[in-house]
Amino acid sequence: MITVPFEARRFQSTAAYYLRYRIPYPDRLITRVAERSGLKPGDHVLDLGCGPGQLGIAFARLQRAAVTAMDPEPEMLAEVEIGAKQAGVDINIRQGSSYDLGPDIGRLHLCVMGRSFHWMDRPATLEALDRLIEPGGAVVLFHDKGVLSEPNWRGILEPLMETYSPERSAERQMRRSKEWAPHEAMLLASPFRNLERIGIVSEYTRDIEEIIGRIFSMSSTSPQALGDKAADFEAALRAELLAAAPDGKFKEIVEANGLLAFRD
Repeated sequence: MITVPFEARRFQSTAAYYLRYRIPYPDRLITRVAERSGLKPGDHVLDLGCGPGQLGIAFARLQRAAVTAMDPEPEMLAEVEIGAKQAGVDINIRQGSSYDLGPDIGRLHLCVMGRSFHWMDRPATLEALDRLIEPGGAVVLFHDKGVLSEPNWRGILEPLMETYSPERSAERQMRRSKEWAPHEAMLLASPFRNLERIGIVSEYTRDIEEIIGRIFSMSSTSPQALGDKAADFEAALRAELLAAAPDGKFKEIVEANGLLAFRD
């Protein structure tokens, strides 16, 4: 089984781009996941690999959950603190990763992860969560899937990524290979084997600056990953995006979903 090597500061330099340019998970999705999982006000939710805390803040704001936000990147945790204050919610902020899951975190009703599970030792993480999540609780993997992009900016990005960030591009391709077990298979081989998915499909119109900002929020094409190639990458990307969309507009259809994993 393939496990991505742990890099504590993989997302250094992405925090500001992440918050500003990534499409947030819809409130309707958070509400439906909370309802299906039986989450009550005051229940403990761990946002693991929280990034800037979009999920954790949403659960605290919409569901009045007691949220712990955990991430190894200090820049991300600083954004969690700012975002929680702006939302008027209290969140327990912890620096750490899935390798730091222990009884000191306390009992959990939910552990939510927004596109972070693939960075972890997945069997070890699920084993640790089995000791922390209370009966009736669940692991929830949040994801967003591009259904349609017109013009297709992802098709523009892939060859540029191979040119300007070859090591990260190779790592990305590894996670698309046959050797990479899908999350569903990992969950079915764990105590959390009762799976169901909730999805919300939305339509967006985004401009070139938003697309570029979103691309810089990715670990494969972050300013840190690109290093001294960042300016050349941006210039090439901007030129190709503008050629594809002279009006600077991109229509996107995105499915945001939560994969709920309960114990049998």
